[in-house]
Amino acid sequence: MSETVVKVTDVWKIFGARAEEAMAAVKSKGIGKPEVLSEFQCVVGVQNANFEVARGEIFCIMGLSGSGKSTLVRHINRLIEPTAGKIEILGQDVSTLSEKELRRIRAQQIGMVFQHMALMPHRSVRDNVAYPLEIRKIPKSKRWAVSDHALGLVDLTGYEDRLPRELSGGMQQRVGIARALASDPEILLMDEPFSALDPLIRLQLQDQFKALVAQLKKTTLFITHDLDEAIRIGHRIAIMKDGVIVQIGTPEQNEKKPADEYVREYVQGIS
Repeated sequence: MSETVVKVTDVWKIFGARAEEAMAAVKSKGIGKPEVLSEFQCVVGVQNANFEVARGEIFCIMGLSGSGKSTLVRHINRLIEPTAGKIEILGQDVSTLSEKELRRIRAQQIGMVFQHMALMPHRSVRDNVAYPLEIRKIPKSKRWAVSDHALGLVDLTGYEDRLPRELSGGMQQRVGIARALASDPEILLMDEPFSALDPLIRLQLQDQFKALVAQLKKTTLFITHDLDEAIRIGHRIAIMKDGVIVQIGTPEQNEKKPADEYVREYVQGIS
């Protein structure tokens, strides 16, 4: 049986000054999202999320804008703190980590790639990729060697000394992936990393990324609103609506046995 790398149990996130009160009312009275808003002026971002991700799996989380997918994934590295529930990485409850331990986990075990990578414009491609290692005070010769290796993984050998502005959008995004890989993390968190790219470049990067993850056996949580992208790269897909994970399954399972009409419409591209 595959090892579980990420485990999310009964996670809730309620935004607002009275979030704890609202959470208590949810548990004691079973009130829903509309009541939380009207009674406590709080917004439910994630409702009772439960899932596990196995080593080497690409677990896609998809939904329309505002469905809660980015909020959910940011709990994994505690960029967002849950109102209730537990997140475990390799069996360790991340809520118990000190600030020092959390910084180490973020630096060494979790890599994150966003839609817009915000590469440092004055630094070379090599320096951009090596920056996380520089923060850890790893010697320059070592971090440059690691950087060059990571750039080789994403087919950017020969571009080490270029500045980001000299690269295309797709190449810049590959620099971002290389930067995330430089620390050799257990987990990759990908937040719509290819959505701003042209369709052809996007397809190429999807294929390259899927092959790279398989080669390196990286456990990946991949946020997307694009069903075709999720089907193309995901082993399993979680579909969210209004903060709720409506269904988790393989692309075939979600299509052939939709949990409800929303999933049926979503997988048919009607929503």
